[in-house]
Amino acid sequence: MTSTETAPALESADDLALADRLKAGVDQVNTELHKLIVGQEVVIEQVLLSLFAGGNSLIVGVPGLAKTLLINTIAQVLDLKFSRIQFTPDLMPSDITGTDIIQEDPETGRRKLIFTPGPVFANMVLADEINRTPPKTQAALLEAMQEHRVTVQGKTYPLAEPFHVFATQNPIELEGTYPLPEAQLDRFMFHIVMDYLGEDEEVLVVTRTTATMSQQFSRALTGADVKAFQALVRRVPVADAVARYAVQLARTSRPGPNAPRFVNEWVSYGASTRAPQQMILAGKARALMQGRYHVSFDDVRALAKPVLRHRILMNFHAESEKVTSDHVVDQLLAAVPAPGSGMR
Repeated sequence: MTSTETAPALESADDLALADRLKAGVDQVNTELHKLIVGQEVVIEQVLLSLFAGGNSLIVGVPGLAKTLLINTIAQVLDLKFSRIQFTPDLMPSDITGTDIIQEDPETGRRKLIFTPGPVFANMVLADEINRTPPKTQAALLEAMQEHRVTVQGKTYPLAEPFHVFATQNPIELEGTYPLPEAQLDRFMFHIVMDYLGEDEEVLVVTRTTATMSQQFSRALTGADVKAFQALVRRVPVADAVARYAVQLARTSRPGPNAPRFVNEWVSYGASTRAPQQMILAGKARALMQGRYHVSFDDVRALAKPVLRHRILMNFHAESEKVTSDHVVDQLLAAVPAPGSGMR
């Protein structure tokens, strides 16, 4: 029994044609990206999944791994407006959203308030080192991330679509930082871990970046394509068994009388309902990117770590034993088997 036998596939000829365009577009985007970006295939896939599923993501990695370069390059390849905000302790909310300024009308001589948009008015916003600014300023991104709009002086201004926030954090140098509250972390679809490259890949980076560089990109897709793909992703069907599997993974992560021993031992709070929502939504995008028209159990399993790792709050006992949320997710995947041994 397979998931294709439990859920219908896309039926509309227009949807099928759009799905084929998405698959071909992803291949083109990857080709363009690798003109400049070396390796990091998993990270690239998860960033593209965020885009096509309409989510925002947190990217964690030490300095110098090309986090900013990656997001900027993707914006160029997709012909999207890119904006980078360097978060610092003295950054104010108005530095992100924009503010009203007084200007004089040259014709009438009368003064009036004119709204000056901030850097959040872009298609792809990189919130660099988001944990280096106080919570009040961090919260300025919440409305933008969730509602795709900002409110200044009681007036609401919509943001251009598509709109995505990619925030970065440095896992070292935590002194003087402001950890993101769980409610804000939960608004990120993925917690993407960007690690060191292999030796051969690192050699290639060094040789490329120390030579003359003048890279031109072909526009593989556009913002209009991305919006169309986001609508298509939501039309991808999902079998009840696959959705239930995602829900069971999230429910099993929550401490309680029926929770596995390792959960009660290491976890303070488990994943919210937003976790299975994001696993299924991203699973739909992953299926289309791989040329399939249905979500499989393997999609859910592949996305479990980036979706769950920032939604499972570890307790002091886990920290003292150096047990991470990734370890808990591994245990969850072992403890919650996909229904039907033959289902994929």
